[in-house]
Amino acid sequence: MHVFIGGAYSGKTDYVMNLLADQKVELVDGYVPDDTPASDVLVIKNLEKWLVTQDLEDDEVIVRTILTRLKILEENCALYIIVTDMGRGVVPMEKQARLLRDTCGRLYQALFAEAEHVVRIWYGIGEQIK
Repeated sequence: MHVFIGGAYSGKTDYVMNLLADQKVELVDGYVPDDTPASDVLVIKNLEKWLVTQDLEDDEVIVRTILTRLKILEENCALYIIVTDMGRGVVPMEKQARLLRDTCGRLYQALFAEAEHVVRIWYGIGEQIK
């Protein structure tokens, strides 16, 4: 598993797609697919879109569920995950926004622990951090 993180509109998707330009890639936006992809490489981006549809009060279950599904997918293809950095010390005033930020933080920690490579993207430039 390869994870790429950066702020919104920081060039993450372009960076990953350029990295994989010579491969057949399936790109999914905002969810974790249930089925094995038709290609050898699966890129998943914007997991936070799916997270906002979940009960974020029980984030441990959400993190375990996502990791389990990703590990199953990884058995059948190369897996690239693109996530948006939502932290940076800013705590939202709205409860749901705080829950999303906290769940993303816990999910990202788990993803980074499992990932073979982690790259931070700033303005389209990648910096390998793992």
